[in-house]
Amino acid sequence: MISAEIASIMKKRVPDQFSIAITDRCPNRCIHCGADGFVTDKELTADQIVNTIEQAIDLGSYLISFDGGETMVRNDIVEIAQRVDSQKTINTCFTSGFGLTQKRAQDLKNAGMYAMRISIDSPEEEEHDRIRGRKGAFRDAIEGIKNSLDAGMLTDMFVVISPDNIDQLEDFYGMAESMGMHEMSIYEIIAVGRWLEHEDEVITKKDVKHLEKFQKNKNHMNGGPRVTAFPYFMGPEMFGCFAGRRWMHVTPAGEVIPCAYTPLSFGNVKEESLADIWKHMGKHTAYRSNAEYCMMRSPSFRERYIHTIPKDAKLPIRIK
Repeated sequence: MISAEIASIMKKRVPDQFSIAITDRCPNRCIHCGADGFVTDKELTADQIVNTIEQAIDLGSYLISFDGGETMVRNDIVEIAQRVDSQKTINTCFTSGFGLTQKRAQDLKNAGMYAMRISIDSPEEEEHDRIRGRKGAFRDAIEGIKNSLDAGMLTDMFVVISPDNIDQLEDFYGMAESMGMHEMSIYEIIAVGRWLEHEDEVITKKDVKHLEKFQKNKNHMNGGPRVTAFPYFMGPEMFGCFAGRRWMHVTPAGEVIPCAYTPLSFGNVKEESLADIWKHMGKHTAYRSNAEYCMMRSPSFRERYIHTIPKDAKLPIRIK
């Protein structure tokens, strides 16, 4: 982590954050799913996933995130986690809570998993289930949170904020606090995947200021979950957009994209080394310099790269 921070200060590109989608299978059908379209009939094998993560570590990655789809549908997820050197990395996992049984949680903890990031879309059961597109999704999330905490993993409430729920921040926080969760991570809804046609229904700069204030207020309190509001954290007053500069993501098919929300591929780990793909990404005009805000929120970026994608195209689109 220290090496990556020093490299960043020296203006070197290091993918300190590396996420890899280990499956596209999922029991939910979330209305805001950014991974919609990243489907494959041949997911990466356990060996390919571990090899790719090892390549990322060689490039300087220290925060490894297992993503999906729903990660728990991979029956070999414990084996995969066990093969990643947790002495070199902070291993985290995104889940809706589905399939995160007491045994699975304990096995993952024993395998070196440090944190579970569990998605909550509403503190109200009916609304959460509606957004997830499946009755019972809320109960799965609650059960997953309890099992993660009991296993001794850092447990983070992962909240996707939109204009519809930004006024419920206190309710989300109260829920996380009452359950004894350690962190609350706030992401913004992105007009991609199933939300592609909703470019007018995303958060504004005013909303980001509201999130900044919320983060600072909560983190000045004694006790309670720590808050990271990523629209502020990855904004001009902090670190700027990580995509393609300090973050890269691999889809279930092996396509390497700048972040989990940008449907532009710079290569496939089945065909090229991760180092070559990362170098190729850094030479592209869009990622050659820093960006103050999430690039997927930039009208000029979307006009040039996202609006030109045919509706029936197989995602992500390969960038040459």
